[in-house]
Amino acid sequence: MHPEYPDPTTRPATGWQAEPADPDTAVDPWPAGTAPSPGRRQGEILSAIAAGGVLGACARYGATLIWPTAPTAFPWTTFWINVTGCAAMGVLMVLITERFTVHPLTRPFLGTGVLGGYTTFSTSTIDTQRLLDHGRPGTGLLYVAATLVAAFAVIWATAALTRLAVLPRARAERGQA
Repeated sequence: MHPEYPDPTTRPATGWQAEPADPDTAVDPWPAGTAPSPGRRQGEILSAIAAGGVLGACARYGATLIWPTAPTAFPWTTFWINVTGCAAMGVLMVLITERFTVHPLTRPFLGTGVLGGYTTFSTSTIDTQRLLDHGRPGTGLLYVAATLVAAFAVIWATAALTRLAVLPRARAERGQA
C-alpha cells in the first residue's frame, strides 16, 4: 500500500499507462504565449507529415525503379524497404522520445511522414495479391509471414540496441551511475 494513495484506484498511472495516447498532439511543446491556435497546430503537423511523406514515398519509388521485381518473384525490394524502414523507426523513436529533446514537428515529419511514406505495407499487400493471382500461394504466404516477423523483430532489435548505445551515455553525461 502506498502511503500517499491508500486506495489503489486513486493512485496515478505510471509507466506506459501514464503516457498520452499520441505524444505529438497531447503535449504542449510550444512556450506559453507563443503556442499556435489548435487549428494552426493541426495544420503545421499535417504539413510536416505531408512533406515527410513526399520524401519517403519518393525514396520508396526510387528503390522500386532501381530494383524492380517480376510479378511472380519474391518481392525483395518491398521486403527490404519495410525492414529498413522499421529499423530506422526503432532508432528514431528511442532517440527522439528517450534521449533528445527535439522540435515538436520532428516526430510527425520523420516518423509518420518520411518513414511512413517510405515503408509500404499497402504495397506488400498488393505484392501478395499479385503472387496469389499468379498461382504462387506458398510464396505469398512466405512473403506475408517474413515481412511481419522481420518488421517486428527489427524494430524491437534496433530500439533495444539504440537504448544500449545511447542511454548509458546519457546517464553518464548527467553524472548518474
